[in-house]
Amino acid sequence: MIKKAIFGGTFDPIHNGHLYIAYEALYKLGLDKIIFMPSGNPPHKLGKTITDGFLRYEMVKMATRGEERFDISDYEIRKSNLSYTYETLKYFNNIEPDTAWHFLTGVDCLMDIDNWKNSEEIFKLCKFIVFNRPGYSMKNIQEQKNKVEKRYANEIIFLDVPLLDISSTNIRNAVMKEKNVSYLLPESVYNTIKQLNLYLDIR
Repeated sequence: MIKKAIFGGTFDPIHNGHLYIAYEALYKLGLDKIIFMPSGNPPHKLGKTITDGFLRYEMVKMATRGEERFDISDYEIRKSNLSYTYETLKYFNNIEPDTAWHFLTGVDCLMDIDNWKNSEEIFKLCKFIVFNRPGYSMKNIQEQKNKVEKRYANEIIFLDVPLLDISSTNIRNAVMKEKNVSYLLPESVYNTIKQLNLYLDIR
């Protein structure tokens, strides 16, 4: 059976840390494809300024060009209403019912999963893959992992890779302060940020 993972995120902007995680998931878990899913109107970002969805989509497209195992979807950014993960997973399960679907996300989402809309349905539609983020201990991760697995009767895969402390928030703040961030991003993404003067405002 084909194994694919949806890698959801704001990607504002996509950076080398995202690509590192995606490659590690491919190699370590034997996935056939990673589908990058730039979020449209994520409920957890309400009230926050987010770069236009189609511009974020184009930056992801540039960053992943040339890797045949990376795909990108505009499903969420084309939606006019809020983007919920369970709806995205239902959509992909419907169009590819014979694919083993996974959802790749940071451990911060695992910690908050009980607050996600229709979380029970999410675990019926996919297998979760989580990677670590700064600020979380392995003890806390394991405790939450055990708790969620028991509650939803579904295995959660922990992607055990070295922690890269790169974040889109820090990149935006650095750009605003006119610091060099070229080493944190694919060259094409960095050039787009410079050409369009992105992230020069406070957010």
